[in-house]
Amino acid sequence: MLKVEGLMVFFENALALNDFSMEVQEGELRGIIGSNSAGKTTLMHALSGLLVEIKIREERRGGERITILGRILYDGEDITSTRPPDRVRRGIVLCRERHPIFPESDVLENLRIAGCRIPGSQRKEGLELALRLFPQLAAHKGKKAGFLSGGEQQMLAISMALVARPRLLLLDEPLLGLSPFMQRHLVEAIGRIKEEAHVTILVAEQFARPILPFMDYAYVVENGMVTLSGRGPELMEDPEIKAAYFGV
Repeated sequence: MLKVEGLMVFFENALALNDFSMEVQEGELRGIIGSNSAGKTTLMHALSGLLVEIKIREERRGGERITILGRILYDGEDITSTRPPDRVRRGIVLCRERHPIFPESDVLENLRIAGCRIPGSQRKEGLELALRLFPQLAAHKGKKAGFLSGGEQQMLAISMALVARPRLLLLDEPLLGLSPFMQRHLVEAIGRIKEEAHVTILVAEQFARPILPFMDYAYVVENGMVTLSGRGPELMEDPEIKAAYFGV
């Protein structure tokens, strides 16, 4: 489904991704595990096309020079230079770290805003899917988003991405700042998205302990490079992973 070949990203002379290669098969939950500044968000921006958009804007205003090398293949087609709206239409949807919501609008209005460019029937299906997968939100659909808890706001952000009916859902740091209780709830919801909605998911996460056991495959990233990879349960038992990410 998705294949990344030798991806390199430079911000001026700073190397953010270094010869990065990976694959995601349809129907999988795969992960990118790494600490702050490892290159996780840069990768997600590259996969979603947001980096292409940033690059174009910087060139227009004579700002920071961004260089993208390598290839991103989706269903066998090179999409390295494809802009975000075209990727969304093809089913690649990003839920960014601390994804913005509309705090003055209620939950239902947020979901409708997220689907404003989606055809009516698909928008309705996406909205029903989101509320079914996140029953906590269904119970508060008339509540202003700004009054939701941090975990509920994260669920809303993911639901807004689901309204776009993704084939490949990119989640950037979905567990960031959540309590262990809410982390468990969100991990369960991500599992339901994969199994019930048949959505392929790629998660970039620093707090890997709650979700790593459920990953079909994961890549450990340091300084923009893959340093280790394997099935999620196997990585859970790796001494280096335990020491670096679990404090064991």
